Amino acid sequence: MADTVTNTTLKQDEKELVVHLTCISDGTGESNVVKVDRSSFAALYRDTKRITIRSVRWAIQGFTYIKISWDHTSDDTALVLNGNGYDEFPEGLRDPNTSADTVSGAIGDVLLTSVGAASGASYDITISFTKEI
Repeated sequence: MADTVTNTTLKQDEKELVVHLTCISDGTGESNVVKVDRSSFAALYRDTKRITIRSVRWAIQGFTYIKISWDHTSDDTALVLNGNGYDEFPEGLRDPNTSADTVSGAIGDVLLTSVGAASGASYDITISFTKEI
């Protein structure tokens, strides 16, 4: 058996991408699962070099924490979430390793890892991204 997960795009326009992520765990957990493919977002908007987190809302139960990271040769942690909350980043939470020309190893996808999975653990996360040029 595996965790029951969803990845729903709530909004996608010329400047913003909003995704809603959910999981009900059977105890398996997730490890570095791609939740946002930066190249797909960039393909829609040719001038997009990277995406930036603008806000996040979360409700996490039964997991020790959920880690959101940027996919690189050596991944960079963007957020560590537990409990319930909301955070807004007026200047944007930027991927620190994606250069303007997307150098080797700077993939820039958004990954999710659930830590401390237990049967019945759940998360409900909504993340708003904007593009950078």
